[in-house]
Amino acid sequence: MITVLHVVLYAVAALLLWRLLRIGRRPPGYPPGPPTLPIVGNLHQIPSENLHEQLHVWARQYGPVFSLILGTQTMIVLSSSKAARELLEKRSANYSERPDSYIGQTVGSGGLRLLFLPYGQDWRMIRKLSHQLLNANASKTYVPYQDLESKKMLVDLLDKPTSFTEHIRRYTASVTTSIVFGWRVPEFDDASLMRFYDGFDAYIHLAQSPSAGLLDFYPLLRRLPNFLFPAVRSAAALHVKEKALYRSNWLAAKEKAAAGTLPPCFCAALSRAQRSLGLSDDFAAYIAGTLLEAGADTTGNTLIAFVLAMLLHPEAQARAQAELDAVVGDDRLPTMDDAEKCPYTRACVKEVLRWFPTAILGAMPHATKQADEYEGWTIPKGASVVLNVWALNMDAARYAPPASTGGEEKNQHQQQGGIPAAIDPALFAPSRYLSNATWAGASVAELATHADAAVRDAWVFGAGRRICPGVHVAERSLFLGISRMLWAFDVVAPSAGATLPSPRDMVSGLVVMPKPFEAAFRVRGGGRGEVLRREWAGVREEVLGEGEQWRKVPEGMNIPRGL
Repeated sequence: MITVLHVVLYAVAALLLWRLLRIGRRPPGYPPGPPTLPIVGNLHQIPSENLHEQLHVWARQYGPVFSLILGTQTMIVLSSSKAARELLEKRSANYSERPDSYIGQTVGSGGLRLLFLPYGQDWRMIRKLSHQLLNANASKTYVPYQDLESKKMLVDLLDKPTSFTEHIRRYTASVTTSIVFGWRVPEFDDASLMRFYDGFDAYIHLAQSPSAGLLDFYPLLRRLPNFLFPAVRSAAALHVKEKALYRSNWLAAKEKAAAGTLPPCFCAALSRAQRSLGLSDDFAAYIAGTLLEAGADTTGNTLIAFVLAMLLHPEAQARAQAELDAVVGDDRLPTMDDAEKCPYTRACVKEVLRWFPTAILGAMPHATKQADEYEGWTIPKGASVVLNVWALNMDAARYAPPASTGGEEKNQHQQQGGIPAAIDPALFAPSRYLSNATWAGASVAELATHADAAVRDAWVFGAGRRICPGVHVAERSLFLGISRMLWAFDVVAPSAGATLPSPRDMVSGLVVMPKPFEAAFRVRGGGRGEVLRREWAGVREEVLGEGEQWRKVPEGMNIPRGL
């Protein structure tokens, strides 16, 4: 006999089933996207590697603004400069949030990691301080750090050329630790650097684990006991260790700043501003630690990608070397003063950022604060918004052929079966920048924030209020690293007939890098090896002391005092 109670129970069960089956569906009015399945949405279609390539395929299929339904969450993917400019910049007040990350931020960072920090007073305060210490004028004062560390890298390449990846990563890491904390990384296996890399690698592994995704796509699961999700316990334990490391770095710098013995660096300014800003030591430690995370790997990965580009495009290497030889000669190293006279070498910096963007999907998605409408489509509140940097950089329509074709373009034109190099975005062709007056005259930072999104070509630094503040420092580190490597060495295959690596073989993560490959660094003639040793010995004797740490402030350092 069916009673009223049975009817109610059946109705409740039917309602719950209906609600459950609606999870994963794309609501009417959302931007188009691949077909969904109940409960999972598009989760079953997300590849474990090379997500950028699949997003590029979907962009061509569904348009420059499309949506993915990931469990209970919505992801909006932007694959056109017009959409990126309109939403992330013109409507930046609504598109500067971050998606909720339970393991990455709440558990694994104690809510302290700047990369995930919600858009609000704390974020604006730290952004203001970062801008004052990393803007176009302030960044010039860090050149002595970059000059010394690049000279050390060159001597390392001379002595142990097969370990070029380690030398490059030490270079960019040591520049970053000097700028942030005021101490150097003399060798790649330095204990302080290894503790940082080991901890950060473990953090990235947990933050991007299947468990992390599950808890973000289905937040209701967070109410279940933690023993069902070992990654939660691991993230909590890792945060304890990581916070201890970040605090030790910060408190050591703060103590030296109080004693007046800390070299010019970000922590010196942060320690002066800490009381007025009301920052706890934990928060200050994570601010400094996040800057180290952001600066150490991205620039290093870009330089490793440049080595790969030189292996695959020897004609570009030869042209840059010819320019450097004409401007610099063979008795000294290139300096930042040579940059304006080396347009092709500067174009190499821009091209490697375009050809192999380490933040291939903008590093971290934005999120909407409120629901929005764009070209008739609904973008819901709380949706994550991904900047598809790869699709933007690989848009062939954005590259016009140069006025004349010859040399590098001619060779690549022949290699690619008749596709002009300046049109084919898959090619490493620095000359594409010389064929465009805006590109040729603008710096990397100027291109990254250019008002005309159609000519912008440095999307790897992001867009809107969350754009990377370290672009000026990165540009100088890249120019010194690239110009000096090319001045000193020929980058060649490790052996005759060796199989060359593919630029599409990447190690995925928060940022990407080429999969390990071999290359040979052959010192060029004209006594350049002797110049490298002389330059390193001179600067080492002048400013370094015990433990090869800074003994005195290099000339030209005038760090702003901050807030």
